[in-house]
Amino acid sequence: MESGGFLAQAFVYLLAAVLAVPLAKRLGLGSVLGYLAAGVLIGPFVLGWVGDAANLMHFAEFGVVMMLFLVGLELRPSAVWRLRGPILGLGGAQVSLTALAIAGVALLAGLHWQTGLALGLVLAMSSTAIVLQSLAEKRLMKSEGGESAFSVLLFQDIAVIPIFALLPLLAVPEFAAEFSGAADPGGSGAGGAGWLAQLADWQQGLAIAGSIAAIVLGGRYLTRPVFRIVAESKQRELFTASALLLVVGVALAMEAVGLSPALGTFLAGVVLADNEYRHQLEADIEPFKGLLLGLFFISVGAGIDFALLSGRPLLVLALVAGLVALKFLVLFCLGFAFRLPRNEGFLFAFSLAQGGEFAFVLLAFALQSHVLGQELAGLFLMVVALSMAVSPLLMILNEKLVQVRFRKAMPEREHDAIEAGDARVIIAGFGRFGQVVGRLLLANGIQTTVLDHDPGQIETLRKFGFKVFYGDASRLELLHAAGAESADLLVLAIDDREATLDILREVREHFPKLPVLARAVDRVHAYEALRLGADSVHRETFGSAVEMGIVALRKLGFRAHNALRAGRTFHHHDEAAMHELAAMREDFGGYITRRAQMREELERILQKELRETTHETDSAWDGMLIERPD
Repeated sequence: MESGGFLAQAFVYLLAAVLAVPLAKRLGLGSVLGYLAAGVLIGPFVLGWVGDAANLMHFAEFGVVMMLFLVGLELRPSAVWRLRGPILGLGGAQVSLTALAIAGVALLAGLHWQTGLALGLVLAMSSTAIVLQSLAEKRLMKSEGGESAFSVLLFQDIAVIPIFALLPLLAVPEFAAEFSGAADPGGSGAGGAGWLAQLADWQQGLAIAGSIAAIVLGGRYLTRPVFRIVAESKQRELFTASALLLVVGVALAMEAVGLSPALGTFLAGVVLADNEYRHQLEADIEPFKGLLLGLFFISVGAGIDFALLSGRPLLVLALVAGLVALKFLVLFCLGFAFRLPRNEGFLFAFSLAQGGEFAFVLLAFALQSHVLGQELAGLFLMVVALSMAVSPLLMILNEKLVQVRFRKAMPEREHDAIEAGDARVIIAGFGRFGQVVGRLLLANGIQTTVLDHDPGQIETLRKFGFKVFYGDASRLELLHAAGAESADLLVLAIDDREATLDILREVREHFPKLPVLARAVDRVHAYEALRLGADSVHRETFGSAVEMGIVALRKLGFRAHNALRAGRTFHHHDEAAMHELAAMREDFGGYITRRAQMREELERILQKELRETTHETDSAWDGMLIERPD
């Protein structure tokens, strides 16, 4: 494509996104459906404003590549271990049962068992991009259904690795004769002319394992010194370039051996999950991911082959409906088996009932590996694309028709009328964190006004004598009614990261003199809250973690006073460091350097205190004519 043609088509894609997405969101359809609709409209089968969508798909799928890199960065071993039950249990059951069900249908349709199993594994995948974006837009990520869907998506991402290794072993002889360097049906790069195709099946398995091992070892031992050098240059744009270089480099390396670039970058993200530069990598890549994901969705819409759809409409639509219905049934039964509440079970099933981005690369690799024929691969590529296109509609169906019935069972109530009183403190959020703060204040005779948005929680707390009001603390009129103008303190104890920051912005704009204590989910959240003007930020697990560290020191042989002093010093030093580093977030090079210096300073302080207290204690015992106890 010539540069003029490319620029013209890029302009059309970006214009379609800018116009369609705000309109779709205004209509309550969500951004994903807006992107897909824009792609259909400008695609070669409707207005024809853009050419072959497969050409842009090569570029736009880079958004999926970066998204999976960021998903990999979230897979810290501690997080995976914490979610091992849902990931292995729920995720493993979903992939296994869905794959077996689809394979059974394929056998009944007369396909080879190898082809049926391959299709089952491919179609068991769901769209990470669509699901996460839809759940995030509707603020459902922390719901039981949202967390269960996220666990299943993590297992699916991990399961792609053995699926890639398995597909070459499922080759069907008659498809090998048909295959002669056919074009990649998904435009994903997985079915390219890599040297992997020239190897025997067992050699391909070894090559895949070797490539994965190279990424794991290289990511673990080479990236830290490289990023350290880049960070010391104190050039933030250079760090951004390095992050993109890493993603592109891994993608090219995987493509060179005929594997999926998305798989490679996902593995690279997993390897870097415990890297100290993880948060900065996320921050630098996020804007590129969002833009390119939008282009990917547009390309999916533009690439829907309406010629194939019009030629065999009943077959295509029946396959789409069958895929969605089968996956929905399996997911809903799993939600019931894993004791999800009925409304959360519907959310779980509706959110994951579509095909996924990995289907594009897995179908291409299955074609290359002689597991599928070209006609079958093209047909199911269309089925996956259409299932992704209807996924936002399924979420709307769940929200507008299904969840409404459950809300009717528990009628949505108006905000409580807050009684005028002399409460000095407003507490927003009265869950496991806010209750501890509230009980301590009440025990010391300090009156509080408590706001919470969980009706069931409020009724329970009132039975125990707490004065709690139903209401959303982000609403300005509710803060006025609670007496924010005259209160001495606002305690933000809610567990929603974005909601905390939204309330903080409102309070700082309308009640600038009101002191605010904010609960933070983690250190990055604390930085954001401090930047928005919180007077004091308290990480929700920090205090209990320090207490456990003190107990650990005592179990390891430290004297009680040494352990307590070390914990107190660590607490004060870390709190001071957090406030200082919060002001340095924009200067990333300086931030990394100063954080390393603070870590070394803390180690020196603790070692010095330990030597001093040990020397003092030893001297005291030496001055007494009794035997020192062990």
